[in-house]
Amino acid sequence: MSNPERFPVESALKDLEEKLRALDERLRGEMRARGFDPAQDQNLALTGPLAKLYMEREELKEELATLAGKSSDE
Repeated sequence: MSNPERFPVESALKDLEEKLRALDERLRGEMRARGFDPAQDQNLALTGPLAKLYMEREELKEELATLAGKSSDE
């Protein structure tokens, strides 16, 4: 059994992965509701709330990649 205090990077990674999954599901749902194909999110000019969700998702991906790199260095 792992102790979250003992492995703060792994705990943070799990938290970010969960946030990213939830945000990705929300973005895909919002895109479908507006008639867009979620598979083409990088090819569309998103505006307003969709653009905000997309940017939040991209920032989480970057943060996750950074943390994953730190985790593999340890």
